[in-house]
Amino acid sequence: MPVSDALFWAVVPALGLGTFLIRFSFLGLLGARPLPAGLRRALRYTAVAILPGLVAPAVLWPAATEGQTDPARLAAALVTLIAGIVTRSVIGAILAGGVTLYTLLWW
Repeated sequence: MPVSDALFWAVVPALGLGTFLIRFSFLGLLGARPLPAGLRRALRYTAVAILPGLVAPAVLWPAATEGQTDPARLAAALVTLIAGIVTRSVIGAILAGGVTLYTLLWW
């Protein structure tokens, strides 16, 4: 369904304002205050909690295979996980997973 120009230009600033207010609530209002220890401890795990949510759909239901699970992507994810644990290096894990994925797709 096509969206009218008026609706588009009404929604874009509203989304921008909403995004600003969400960020301002943490950065502007709480930026100068110390956070409670429990909240600081919980925020350390934010990236670890978000990353699987971003990666899992691309591994389990990849668009490249029309949603069918692909052994090459599963193997690359496993190699990435193992390389990350062994080397403790994000770049090393990404490179190992990328090389594995492209090697298995080529093969």
